Amino acid sequence: MNRTTIDLWVGIFVALGLGAIVFLSLKVGNLATFKSDEGYHLDARFDNIGGLKVRAPVKSAGVVVGRVEKIRLDPKTYEAIATLRIEPTYQFTKDTIASILTSGLLGEQYLGLEPGGDTATLKDGDRIAKTQSAVVLEKLLGQFMFGKAAEGGDKK
Repeated sequence: MNRTTIDLWVGIFVALGLGAIVFLSLKVGNLATFKSDEGYHLDARFDNIGGLKVRAPVKSAGVVVGRVEKIRLDPKTYEAIATLRIEPTYQFTKDTIASILTSGLLGEQYLGLEPGGDTATLKDGDRIAKTQSAVVLEKLLGQFMFGKAAEGGDKK
């Protein structure tokens, strides 16, 4: 093999490597799916969203059925309002429960939907009535520590 052939193969290998790095970066950042705005929107109110971010997946039974499109704070009730874009092929009942859950070792937070038994379905612009806020680890640890400290103080 001559020098130009080796240089060509090295260039191809480097280009493939850079392409793989770009693909993985987009996949990790949830930017790999370039879909249009098809689907319908639902709102869900939470006391605490924890580390939920825009473009976080919305899952039902482990299947991604949509994405979190927008997160804002209601200035009157001081609740977080998450706007979800659900793919049109999936329909959820009016008594669906929305929960903020954590998955994986990195602790990626996502929104889980558990449909109920109602026959009526949610439409574009509807609000999910039943929600469960994120479990904040720091808050749980603080309650545990202060509970143990109070328990120790009572024994003396």
